[in-house]
Amino acid sequence: MLEYIKGQIVELTPTELVLDNHGVGYSILISLQTYEAFQGKSETTAYIHHYIREDEELYYGFATKDERELFRLLISVSGIGVASARMMLSTLTSEEIRQAILAEDVNKIKSVKGIGLKSAQRLVLELKDKVVKGEGSAETSLFKADSNALVEEATTALVMLGFTKANIAKVMPVILKENPSAKVEDIIKAALKRL
Repeated sequence: MLEYIKGQIVELTPTELVLDNHGVGYSILISLQTYEAFQGKSETTAYIHHYIREDEELYYGFATKDERELFRLLISVSGIGVASARMMLSTLTSEEIRQAILAEDVNKIKSVKGIGLKSAQRLVLELKDKVVKGEGSAETSLFKADSNALVEEATTALVMLGFTKANIAKVMPVILKENPSAKVEDIIKAALKRL
């Protein structure tokens, strides 16, 4: 199985990349996110998802492992194929997709061409817990294990103050990213400023 292909960029369009690796040209399908990351470069490394079906064999390439992991998570949902997942990654950033799933923002997900209401609802239903656990991310976990209890405690307090879990889920990753060693009271204060 291919992990990545490193080589010279021969051709780069918003949907496709041709990489020359020791005289072999690889045609790799990419998202708009990856296209933007590769613009202006003469050499690059594309992290590969090898897609094989009876009648076709394709390479999907990504600028980061993080984007590839999210792509793999998206295609694990029934009804979301490789084309839909690539369209999602071209329309929204990886972080926007994760935030939409955590916040159960069906309308944002539905704004992607080819994703209907039922598919958007299924994405949220099947992936919310996985995204919280850090699946679909190159990082091991969205929240450190020891901060899970703190996050739960802060979330409970904020719910009691009248905020919805969906809105709280939107701000928690931002707060913990800015201050990973925050105490419960720090998390609540920071959340109150953002909610």
